Amino acid sequence: MSTEKKIKIAIGADHAGFEYKELLKSYLTGYELKDFGTYSTDSVDYPDFAHPVALAVESKEFTFGILVCGSANGVAITANKHQHIRAAICWLNELASLARRHNNANILCIPARFVSEDLANEMATTFLTTAFEGGRHEGRVEKISC
Repeated sequence: MSTEKKIKIAIGADHAGFEYKELLKSYLTGYELKDFGTYSTDSVDYPDFAHPVALAVESKEFTFGILVCGSANGVAITANKHQHIRAAICWLNELASLARRHNNANILCIPARFVSEDLANEMATTFLTTAFEGGRHEGRVEKISC
């Protein structure tokens, strides 16, 4: 039995991101996930799911968050209202890497209507396994919070 502690991830989506959220949950088996909803494709309001995910990461109960909606704009705007949240919209794997390496992003926002399922999985893996470089980027990140 492994004594290694699993990284905790808060995940949420609106109706447009529901199917990708479910896909990501089945793909990210090596992590401890908590699903903050939604739980169907019925129309919902994205802030109802973005705020709880952001609060879970902001409180440090969870290391990272993943939010999914149609464009990723709504969930990113909502999550970034929280202090110490750095939610990044990514539509390329390189952006997921840069968001972690240069911006120390802690929430990945995926635009379900604009990326493939395979790319969503790849970006999630990259985001969750890429370390912040610090160095010259550290001072920039420290200037983000108001």
